[in-house]
Amino acid sequence: MKEFKNKTAVITGAGSGIGRAIAIKCAQEGMKVVLADINEKSLERVKRKIQRARGEVLTIKTDVSKYNEVENLAQKTLENYKLIHLLFNNAGVALPRLAWQYTLKDWEWVLGVNLWGVIYGIRVFVPIMLKQEIKCHIVNTASIEGLGSKGPGGAPYRVAKHGIVALSEVLKNNFEEIGAKINVSVLCPALVDTKIFTSELNRPKEYQNKQVNKIDIHDRDREVEIYRKILTESPMISPEQVADVVFQAIRQEKFYILTHTQSIIKDLIKERLDAILRVFDEQ
Repeated sequence: MKEFKNKTAVITGAGSGIGRAIAIKCAQEGMKVVLADINEKSLERVKRKIQRARGEVLTIKTDVSKYNEVENLAQKTLENYKLIHLLFNNAGVALPRLAWQYTLKDWEWVLGVNLWGVIYGIRVFVPIMLKQEIKCHIVNTASIEGLGSKGPGGAPYRVAKHGIVALSEVLKNNFEEIGAKINVSVLCPALVDTKIFTSELNRPKEYQNKQVNKIDIHDRDREVEIYRKILTESPMISPEQVADVVFQAIRQEKFYILTHTQSIIKDLIKERLDAILRVFDEQ
């Protein structure tokens, strides 16, 4: 997809962070923008910003962990704009813990938003896009943690992000097999200046723990040192910088979208892949 003017984009997690930046970028490109987020106040702030720039925008409160709400998002979009050209399955939450410290509610919440939100987005929107028979593009937000084995997001987060990468790869192959006019990309950002680690403030009641468990943070000095080194060699970037990278990738029809390409990030991915490949040599 090269041209965006007057086309329609749907962005989940559009109230803050990367989603907000992508939504504003879509509006700057002259698109009709559909903002989806669980936080209505955040949605309204982004809506007002786009309207002040004379952009066309629609907000729909959406909990992407609920299939019926994702269906409603698609239906309201079609009712207002008839066609859907760009879908950003972007909503995400994070909850750092040691792997065994997560409650079942923690797992349900993080996987519900991060992974099932993308699954629902694909299940609902892809049939619509196929039926349109026009050029479309889907961007699924994973993480650099979906390509490596280290990172601050925690076990449910990393499980979800690896799942999103795998799901996107399958989706790409499926589209190629049937000759669909839909392209797909998987966005794998490293450190970005967002509020994802405050996402618990928006955790729905049904996913909240009945009591607050004491979290044993253990000795994580080594991890802190690793992240300090990453920040030094691969600095945090803004959501707006991510949005620019994403649109360049869409125009170039790139599948993997990386926001950080410094050697330290490459080495984190290579370390995992090398460990897997060494097993073949050890047989």
